Amino acid sequence: MADASRINLTNQFLIAMPGMADGHFTGAVVYLCEHTEKGALGLVINKPIDIKLKNLFEKVELSLTRDDLAEAPVYFGGPVQTERGFVLHERQSDATSPYNSTLAIPGGGLDMTTSKDVLEALSSGAGPKKILVTLGYSGWGAGQLEDEIGRNGWLTVDAAPEVIFDTPIEQRYERALSLLGFDPRMLSQEAGHA
Repeated sequence: MADASRINLTNQFLIAMPGMADGHFTGAVVYLCEHTEKGALGLVINKPIDIKLKNLFEKVELSLTRDDLAEAPVYFGGPVQTERGFVLHERQSDATSPYNSTLAIPGGGLDMTTSKDVLEALSSGAGPKKILVTLGYSGWGAGQLEDEIGRNGWLTVDAAPEVIFDTPIEQRYERALSLLGFDPRMLSQEAGHA
């Protein structure tokens, strides 16, 4: 029987608190694709790496004819499986995804695909209009994320696709924080105890 009190942070942003000790996540905004009793999987959406999408496509022997994507950065999605690509994209229809290895993210209208066929669709000029491609992902074991949140490592807020796809990279952290409705300068690096 499922634990009714368990939190489910699927389709939420994790926003790293200023005192985040793990250097991978300093200043990070993570979009949570999945959160179950077994753990969590997310993608960092605001840490571009020194690879453009056109270069990534060349590495997998595909051409990228969409000018709107060619110069877009690839992102550091997290420290797990950093040699593997993850494509976060808008859902193309209400039907099941046309791509293999796709996780439909409940509530967000987004999918996360790990198979090459989504890149092949983009290469042919088709595929989703809005995408974010990462190398690697962020993962937590059972109870690990809840523990980090309990130790004031992360703030959580309902995700907004426009922060992922339409907000300049350098503004994503502040935009995600603004979804909480308070001034980010009020954050302390110290954990508070009453």
